[in-house]
Amino acid sequence: MVETREVDPDLDLLGFADPRLPLAWLRRGDGIIGVGRAVAGFETGGVDASPAAAWREIAASAELDDPLRLPGTGLVAFGALPFDRRSRSAGRLIVPEAVVGRRDGRAWITRIRAADAAFAGVEPIPYGSYWSATLGPGALDPAGYQAAVRTALDAIAAGEVGKVVLARDLVGTVPADADLRRLVRALATGYPDTWTFAVDGLIGASPETLVTVDDGTVTARVLAGTFPRGADADDDAEASLALSHSAKDLDEHRYAVQSVLEALAPHTTELRADAEPFTLELPNLWHLATDVAGDLADHASSLDLVAALHPTAAVAGTPTDAAIEVIRRIEPFDRGRYAGPVGWVDANGDGEWAIALRCAQIGPAAGGATIPVVAHAGAGIVAGSDPETELLETRVKFRPIVDALA
Repeated sequence: MVETREVDPDLDLLGFADPRLPLAWLRRGDGIIGVGRAVAGFETGGVDASPAAAWREIAASAELDDPLRLPGTGLVAFGALPFDRRSRSAGRLIVPEAVVGRRDGRAWITRIRAADAAFAGVEPIPYGSYWSATLGPGALDPAGYQAAVRTALDAIAAGEVGKVVLARDLVGTVPADADLRRLVRALATGYPDTWTFAVDGLIGASPETLVTVDDGTVTARVLAGTFPRGADADDDAEASLALSHSAKDLDEHRYAVQSVLEALAPHTTELRADAEPFTLELPNLWHLATDVAGDLADHASSLDLVAALHPTAAVAGTPTDAAIEVIRRIEPFDRGRYAGPVGWVDANGDGEWAIALRCAQIGPAAGGATIPVVAHAGAGIVAGSDPETELLETRVKFRPIVDALA
């Protein structure tokens, strides 16, 4: 039985989350929070194991009582899926005991329970003390990353790929008793226009919407091409202008947009995209961005579209299969769920999914005084890329999660 009831919207959503393993999806103060243990879900070692099919079976068995019928009400699963189908990291859909949500001035609690159990309320949990952590070089240090970029440029020159996205890693630890909601709150406060997420220990603030499905409408936002923000207003304006005229970044962006259009075309009608990218302003950088929209032409769920879209050229490269092989050959680590899909899906198949960027994987815990943490950041490599410039781009992209951890 899935029951949704409206409540007073004046509440701290994040206060209801589990301090040790929060489930959260937030943007501009609204969103949904998972509460309690997992009562249903799905686990896979790769995106190819069809989370969409598994979710249809789970949703078909649910009895819904949802008078609000807003995005995020009713039966909801939080999800995080791996970047590479060969990853050792599992992909998961998690249905919690309850969901607390708010959208457009209305708030609700959804309780997911056995049919013979009473509807129970949920209570916020006091925040734990503040804590901090630092990250240092991982398997690919700055010198190693620049060498990796040069290897990627050789692959491009040889005609293997037109573009490949290479990442590097930072590693560290957090206290075993850390209230991880502090990290979620720091990201949500510092980057309110991004999707702030926490799913199965993966915590971050992504600026890139992979796909949203809402009552038959499909939207996506493609980001590719990056410049750091300027030191003052004049420098900042120059940075934005330089990005919008950068042949290298425009070339990289076109690859990414085309991959999204090709993936969505079989599932949509009236598919449309901006003729030219616009510069998207974030607190620490500028992105080239293109919005894509269309009408759903079949019965595909948001998870079906996730499977069709992922991985995009924005996080892998092009041609996609060849770029994945180059990444496997050059990167000395498993990306896990970095640059994979993260978001939520409801009983109708609607949902919001982002690409897991500006994030860190916390844990799993090993029983000691600290918990491991690993973060990744990448840059798109095309002909003409400069290794030192690409390294600087990763430093800018690391900043949100590094600053929030500190």
